[in-house]
Amino acid sequence: MQIVSPFNYYSLLVIVFTLVISPVIPAQESPKPLKALLIIGGCCHDYANQKVILKHGIEARANVIVDVVYVPDGNTHPAFPIYGHPDYAQGYDVVIHDECAADITNQEIIQGVLKPHQDGIPGVNLHCAMHCYRFGDFKKPVAANADNAHWYEYLGLQSSGHGPQEPIAITFTNKAHPICKGLVDWTTIREEHYNNIQVFDTARALAHGTQVIRNKAGEPQRTNDFVVAWVNTYKGKTRVFSTTIGHNNATVADDRYLDLVTRGLLWACDKLDASGNPKPGYAAK
Repeated sequence: MQIVSPFNYYSLLVIVFTLVISPVIPAQESPKPLKALLIIGGCCHDYANQKVILKHGIEARANVIVDVVYVPDGNTHPAFPIYGHPDYAQGYDVVIHDECAADITNQEIIQGVLKPHQDGIPGVNLHCAMHCYRFGDFKKPVAANADNAHWYEYLGLQSSGHGPQEPIAITFTNKAHPICKGLVDWTTIREEHYNNIQVFDTARALAHGTQVIRNKAGEPQRTNDFVVAWVNTYKGKTRVFSTTIGHNNATVADDRYLDLVTRGLLWACDKLDASGNPKPGYAAK
């Protein structure tokens, strides 16, 4: 007959008791991908290709799924299906505005576009989004809370136009900001450089761009220096990232541009840490 020593007997009891009362600890679930809605289309750009570049570029850099709303109208009053539906962003973590809709001036439609951001859904705005939803004398600084100020107040910056396409030297001026950490200054190909009519108090510049404008003889005529990337706090709560860069496909496809846009998106969703890295679970899979 086998004799169980007291040590072995009590050890066995401890093991059995531990197995009985110990809770089953499930494996930690990975965060679900962020859901981004890209609104893209309208005048003056190769949006058919840029929607693909942006979707693939962002999804390759972060744990984000980008759904696309695209209209191939090719004019300044594109018929986006979101118009008239203020709940268009329901179920999304962030909206990316890359539309060129300068002649959409109906205030009810504009308020509908802004409604998700007024409710706290973050925004990312690219290039011609800065020249959308404008009316009145938008070439002069709009007054606070004026009817034609609402889109600019969301953006945090008012722009009215651009000059000829020339290279833009981009300098990150707020290097302490998480979006800028690790990014290096660079010079674009020939690009549109948007002016700054005014920068709102709620906005913080991240980068400036300088562009030398030349006359027909190729001689320098003037140098424009404008903010080209910034963040804004809208309605005291909503994070918004914007960049005026991104007219040509080669710029949109540039790794440096896609890195900037993706970091801006992660920051807007509060998924970028203080060192400029995606928070756990939000790096590319």
